[in-house]
Amino acid sequence: MKRIFLLLLFISFLSCKEDVPTEILKKQPNRGLVTNKAMVVSARAEASKIGNDILKKGGNAFDAMVGTEMALAVCYPFAGSLGSGGFMVYRTQYGEKGALNYREKAPLAAYRDMYLDEKGEFISDKSKKGPFAIGVPGTVAAIFSVHEKYGTLPIEELLKPVIDLATNGFVITENQANRLNHYAPMFKEVNQEESIFTQTFKAGDTLKNVALAKTLQTISDKGRNAFYKGEIGKKLVNFIQNKGGIITEKDLELYETQWRDPIEFDYKDLHVISMSPPSSGGICLGEILKMIEPYDIEQYPHNGVKYVQLLTEAERRAYADRSYYLGDPDFVSIPIDTLLSKDYLKRRMKNFSWNKATPSDSISYGKISGYESNETTHYSIVDQFGNAIAATTTLNGAYGSKLYVKELGFFLNNQMDDFSAKPGTPNMFGLIGGEANAIAPQKRMLSSMTPTIVEKNGKLWMTVGTPGGSTIITSVLQTILNVYEYDMSMQEAVDAPRFHHQWLPDIVQFEPMMFDIKVLDTLIDKGYQVDEKKSRIIGKVDAILVLPNGKLEGGADKRGDDAAVGF
Repeated sequence: MKRIFLLLLFISFLSCKEDVPTEILKKQPNRGLVTNKAMVVSARAEASKIGNDILKKGGNAFDAMVGTEMALAVCYPFAGSLGSGGFMVYRTQYGEKGALNYREKAPLAAYRDMYLDEKGEFISDKSKKGPFAIGVPGTVAAIFSVHEKYGTLPIEELLKPVIDLATNGFVITENQANRLNHYAPMFKEVNQEESIFTQTFKAGDTLKNVALAKTLQTISDKGRNAFYKGEIGKKLVNFIQNKGGIITEKDLELYETQWRDPIEFDYKDLHVISMSPPSSGGICLGEILKMIEPYDIEQYPHNGVKYVQLLTEAERRAYADRSYYLGDPDFVSIPIDTLLSKDYLKRRMKNFSWNKATPSDSISYGKISGYESNETTHYSIVDQFGNAIAATTTLNGAYGSKLYVKELGFFLNNQMDDFSAKPGTPNMFGLIGGEANAIAPQKRMLSSMTPTIVEKNGKLWMTVGTPGGSTIITSVLQTILNVYEYDMSMQEAVDAPRFHHQWLPDIVQFEPMMFDIKVLDTLIDKGYQVDEKKSRIIGKVDAILVLPNGKLEGGADKRGDDAAVGF
């Protein structure tokens, strides 16, 4: 298998001529776009191109992050927005590693039981739709934090192509038309008015957002404060409060991003750098990889019985720990070192058996002595200098709270649903939360977002991430293993069928019609509850792999309109 992979690799190298413009380089069979110097992979070609054009001008990955993030806010409103937040992990050309937390925060007026009725029952729609679902957004603060620390080009230059995109419009894809038409009645119901997003769309239509272009121009001219202390913020707060929401100008004024140390750990000869809390991604990814590390995985057929069984059992235990221990580290103490220790994880897998499934109702969180959504978007960037970024941002649900600020041109998130509104009650992704993730003013809600960078032999090897709610962690996991353990190309690894387990509900989800029926039947015989028919798409991974000769291969997930652009 490795010989075949090396032969394909050699053929692909010969086909990539130095003097051929990247935009017209043709993909090789089973391989994504290969470029010589730099690449951006995101959910939309327009956003990837804007990021790539910034790199071509001499900007770095951090400059490209600003352009790509804001471009997604224009052409991918399903998940990208000025009213959202997220996480970024980075590795500079000098090997410096870090993370940026721009997750939303609960408003000052938020309180623990704000989504419970007089009987203490969870009112689920209240945390998912409308004004009470909104967390204080962090995306605009993020681009200025990144630009201030690592940017090289003027912010006006970075935002100009984004403003032009909003002004001149972007072409609606078939996927977008279907989504917008599906949600249009809900937009009208929640907002009680028509907007550019309540019209009927078809593939090929051009959507212009003049209001968003004006908002972006104000941010370009007046900076961060225009959103958090100025005219945009005042309009935003007026809109939310007129709808009955609780976010105030003080909430915006107090919002700050946080530079954090990422979660770092080793898996065999890989060094993984992933997002720290309040993202659960890095810790859960670390737990799973370390639980499966003692096993000779490459001897198990890919997506065969033993492979699915091993990953499922490790995922079951990691997600159980997630529900109990993880939350905002500014509010709760998280035993990170212990959760990622070999001794602890060896104990977690002690009752694993190849013979039968371990029922989730027999698995709780691990005992320690002394102690998202499909509606997310990810992008990966590697620049010509050797800097790398993995960033994941989200509105949480599709188009977030469904509230659309018509005057400003963007949707608002429904991130408050990611708190444990009632500990023990599942959120929209079926995830069970505990006291560590209970609502509190100014607290950041727990997330599954897992932007990740991987080193091999001390050098940059991969940047990877995905949307997918609770399936994010398992999608990133399988993508890394596909390349490392099964010698897949980056594109093959991204496109390969995926499965998912999250402790509760005790069901293994499989992408429909993608797995051998004999494998599924054997798993059922062992006691696993299999869901293939109802399972949604599991992740839409966007990743970049550094090939042995230093070139870059993009993996843009075939499940969406994702695109890799580079030079």
